[in-house]
Amino acid sequence: MACPHKLHEKAYEDYIYAYEWYESKKAGLGNRFMECVEKKIFQITEHPEFYSKKQNTRYRETKIDNFPYTIVYEFFPRKNIIHIAAIHHEKRNTLHKYRRMK
Repeated sequence: MACPHKLHEKAYEDYIYAYEWYESKKAGLGNRFMECVEKKIFQITEHPEFYSKKQNTRYRETKIDNFPYTIVYEFFPRKNIIHIAAIHHEKRNTLHKYRRMK
């Protein structure tokens, strides 16, 4: 059974921005990006502990297929919830990569 997830508001903004940017470059490319993100989120919710924690953090990361983006998330097993902290472009500043759940 899939684990519920919450998307940090800034992660959502990054997601929409990337979708719109790709869609402006080529019709349908934004939709392809969205499908890849949703597929990866589904995999995370099905197996939240599959990806290992990054060294010295409680965050896990997985690359989005075919796009230079990474999903950064935390899994809280006691609460049985996933917090998606960022949908992060690999070339951007990593300071905004780890966002705490509100």
